[in-house]
Amino acid sequence: MKVLVAGAGIGGLTSALFLHRAGIEVQLFEQAETVRELGVGINMLPHAVRELTALGLLEELDRTGIRTGELIYANRFGQAVWQEPRGVAAGYAYPQFSIHRGQLLGLLHRAVHDRLGEDAIHTDRRLVGFEQRGKRILARFQDRSGRRHDAEGDFLVGADGIHSRVRAILYPDEGPPVWSGIMLWRGMAEWPTWRDGRTMLIAGGNAAKFVFYPIASMPGAPGRRLTNWAVMARVAEHASTPPCREDWNRPGVLEEALPFVRDRFQLDFLDPVALIRSAPTFYEYPNCDRDPLPRWSFRRVTLLGDAAHPMYPVGSNGASQAILDSRSLAGHVEAQADVEAALAAYDAERRPATAEIVLSNRQGGPERVIDLVEARAPHGFDDLDNVAGYEERQAVVRGYASLAGYSKSQVNRARGIDGDKPPGREGDISKQGRRS
Repeated sequence: MKVLVAGAGIGGLTSALFLHRAGIEVQLFEQAETVRELGVGINMLPHAVRELTALGLLEELDRTGIRTGELIYANRFGQAVWQEPRGVAAGYAYPQFSIHRGQLLGLLHRAVHDRLGEDAIHTDRRLVGFEQRGKRILARFQDRSGRRHDAEGDFLVGADGIHSRVRAILYPDEGPPVWSGIMLWRGMAEWPTWRDGRTMLIAGGNAAKFVFYPIASMPGAPGRRLTNWAVMARVAEHASTPPCREDWNRPGVLEEALPFVRDRFQLDFLDPVALIRSAPTFYEYPNCDRDPLPRWSFRRVTLLGDAAHPMYPVGSNGASQAILDSRSLAGHVEAQADVEAALAAYDAERRPATAEIVLSNRQGGPERVIDLVEARAPHGFDDLDNVAGYEERQAVVRGYASLAGYSKSQVNRARGIDGDKPPGREGDISKQGRRS
């Protein structure tokens, strides 16, 4: 069997590794001229790390990223709204990682090169069309000079991102991605270690959020971390078409991002403005997704990752869900001799699950816990339980974890480990904060 994969991002590379492990030949086609280690920080949740561990990549993840030990949701004054250990610190069988997206892509690329061979990835190959011919599929690619390159295989996987050409061919009337009216700015900088050097903070509320977490150690500088930051802010109320193409590599403008942080966030343990200014460069990205599809698989063609289910970047789920797609796809293809039946089974398993996450992320995902607290106590609080009780806050955060498939019992079930211990009670991480 031979599989053609359009796209050599996280989803495409991971699917190639799982398919190869199942004894299937894979050829990847990437429209960029080179596979570059671009981007900023992302989080890999324990259920995705479980799959990467199955591929033998845990040691390299440890060499590259940071094992996230704690997550804190706070209001804009630094008062903790929800605080819990993460990954192995919370009793999971697998860690959670905060990591540079480009370095994650790099280690996946090296694994594909080492295991599938240097000829497995074809760059400068933009998909222009495909034909299904009986039990085979012919895919047509074009390079930047306009030359055509054809490839034939048993099936085609569209792992070509939010602007997927495969998806556009399957759904020609869908139109562009839908913008939420929220702009996201993301960057990274060398920064003094905060707390234990493994803590992730998400602060703010409905109008703007500030995200802060370490993604790598600094050799020779034990008191510092390469630190990822992000600002999410609503810049339009009812928008449908994004103001610019959704491109993670579009440089941000300092004067556009800082007003959403300056004077709004009062954190006595961190100056967000200073952190943002210290970044050599940063990027802007309109918060876009697409409506869930009624179908991914059409005979010998299917979708995977952002091509199948682009979602808002809340809950740390985009890359993680692409990895889960990859494991599921390879498992169904390995288990069934009939390719079309295997792709239909993959579709039936993954499409409904990811559709729920897409819709939940539109409502804020687990970060809804700080939205509801800000709505009720915009100037801070004296007693959090009087604003939102523990059970209500737990239902938001833990409910999302179950929906996305990374509750402790879901992740640990395969290891024979069970049970969810409640986190410690929340406490102020800031000494200052206005009171309602």
